[in-house]
Amino acid sequence: MKRALVIVSLLFFSSVVAFGQAPTPPDDLVRKVTDRIIELIQKNRAEYARDYRKLYEMVDREVLPYFDFAVMARSVLGRHWREASAEQRERFVKEFRDLLVRTYAVALLKYTDEQVRILPLRAKPEDKRVLVRTEVISGGGGPNIPIHYSFYRSDAGWKVYDVAVENVSLVTNYRSVYAERIRAQGLDALIATVAEDNRRGRTSGSAPGEPRATGR
Repeated sequence: MKRALVIVSLLFFSSVVAFGQAPTPPDDLVRKVTDRIIELIQKNRAEYARDYRKLYEMVDREVLPYFDFAVMARSVLGRHWREASAEQRERFVKEFRDLLVRTYAVALLKYTDEQVRILPLRAKPEDKRVLVRTEVISGGGGPNIPIHYSFYRSDAGWKVYDVAVENVSLVTNYRSVYAERIRAQGLDALIATVAEDNRRGRTSGSAPGEPRATGR
């Protein structure tokens, strides 16, 4: 899963630009933008490893502006979003965003030149929501890893509102885990836990643990 997150980081930006800036051929855009991100990683890997703030800044600049964190956070909290105060919503969006920044940033340093295939886009020009399907070509004859990006068309362009790695939705996975924690401890306690994890991660450069629902 961690290796797959590397490709999520790389392909995500490529896919957004590819679909959002037609008529330039999507495969050309994917190749160009992916090459740019890989170039940054290879050129600055040692510096990023020494100073994670620079790594986070790169991810923030190159990748994450195309996520809609408010939409993702609302989906993750589900009915608890409706029950939350405006202040709780703001805090959760911020901490959830920081958590994803750390997840992607730390995963980027593990990039090992996997090949990525963009599958044909099944969408009409008038579609407001599209699914961009990709797969990572596994080495050693192993199965390819599917990574799918859910986009919606906003006034500011195409935005990602979910990512599915190996057919596991990021939003659904976190929603399941967080719902259990909210039931047990409350929303404020969940936000405080994520905030503390983010604080420690910013200083240590560690990625958050992968969420797991009970029984999985």
